[in-house]
Amino acid sequence: MNDVVISVRELTKRFCNFTAVDHISFDVHKGEIFGFLGANGAGKTTAMRILCGLSYPTSGSGTVAGYDVMHDGEEIKRHIGYMSQRFSLYNDLTVWENMRLFAGIYGLTSKQTEQRSTELLDRLNFSSERNTLVGSLPLGWKQKLSFAIATIHRPEVVFLDEPTGGVDPVTRRQFWELIYEAANEGTTIFVTTHYMDEAEYCSRLSIMVDGKVQALDTPARLKQQYAAESMDEVFRTLARGAKRGE
Repeated sequence: MNDVVISVRELTKRFCNFTAVDHISFDVHKGEIFGFLGANGAGKTTAMRILCGLSYPTSGSGTVAGYDVMHDGEEIKRHIGYMSQRFSLYNDLTVWENMRLFAGIYGLTSKQTEQRSTELLDRLNFSSERNTLVGSLPLGWKQKLSFAIATIHRPEVVFLDEPTGGVDPVTRRQFWELIYEAANEGTTIFVTTHYMDEAEYCSRLSIMVDGKVQALDTPARLKQQYAAESMDEVFRTLARGAKRGE
């Protein structure tokens, strides 16, 4: 049985004479936590936008949850979850109102919304905050709520774009517990991060340099390959070879 959830082959994105993404190829499997790393200007944000159905490639091919990145951008957006460092929650709505709003956007029925929202609030121990305005929640709680909303429709893959920026180490660890729980249930996690300790938590890592995938393997094998003690050393070694920046 084919368990590939994301597959790209020779994916390329050009802006006039500038090649932001340069013939990248990789597969991501069901339940995998796939780290997508790169310094500023490496092309990872452009590539991620294509995979999220927000932009179309210049050439190459790819699928996300079975949908073609060249033709099915709207379908991709309906079948993935997405969370970024800049939370999309509405501060002037309650926790429950935010969940109901996004569940509706993802096409859940009223019954599905009620069931799934209650389930997620129980899991997060948020039931007592159901009617609390999101704007009054601590940052760490907003972060966990945002992740819950990104998975409310049970997507096959969730894209996390630097989701832990600006939060303390304890909250970051708690957030990664949510990621592991989702992955164990079969959700594929595609995550970008600037924290190299978080890179160690990924099943596999891709590191982009100047628009190309320069390295792709498990954290342990990458450290072995580059004779490094940490992923920070690996990343710095590769980033030093970069010729462009933002």
